[in-house]
Amino acid sequence: MKKRFLSPSLLSADFSDLKSAFNKIKDSGCEFVHIDVMDGHFVPQITYGQPVIKSLRPESDLTFDVHLMVERPEEMVDSFAEAGADFITFHYESTVHIHRLVQRIHALGKKAGISIIPSTPVSVLSEILADVDMVLVMTVNPGFGGQKLIPSCVKKIGELDQMRYENAYKYLISVDGGVNNDTVESVVNAGADVVVSGSAFFSGKFNWEY
Repeated sequence: MKKRFLSPSLLSADFSDLKSAFNKIKDSGCEFVHIDVMDGHFVPQITYGQPVIKSLRPESDLTFDVHLMVERPEEMVDSFAEAGADFITFHYESTVHIHRLVQRIHALGKKAGISIIPSTPVSVLSEILADVDMVLVMTVNPGFGGQKLIPSCVKKIGELDQMRYENAYKYLISVDGGVNNDTVESVVNAGADVVVSGSAFFSGKFNWEY
């Protein structure tokens, strides 16, 4: 049975007490924490940046899964690597020179991830899948917590799982958006390795049994 990871999203935590949020994540047995960085341009909201991640890094040995929902991520990866990110995931829709950016993230000693929004098909990633460490499927439109999962996006997870199997690729498949007790089984069965949950996890009502 393959190992799956729950990655609680800080987007739904109490921003005034992030240290307690980290303790809750650790106490639950999770190994990942999902950290959404929003710039107010690629998505409407603004969250937190490098100084916050840098201040949290000494407090935790969790894997920092940093999701850059920003324009021009190529201008930021160095600083997020220095701040303590383990995975740096950027959006296919946010930059042109994708392969070069993946190479840069690897050169910094970090894992490289790429994400797609609900309207972007999996097929656009065909030339980069051999080189990335994670593919993040957004099952809601990025930028806000608490949205409902878009059911049609789940098939993308299955497509990525099939492509991984057929080509012996090594990337993890992550899913983010509207994952709760009603939807988690569908994304896990489709092939997700990393399941991001924010509102459901921090409400204390999420049952993770994988």
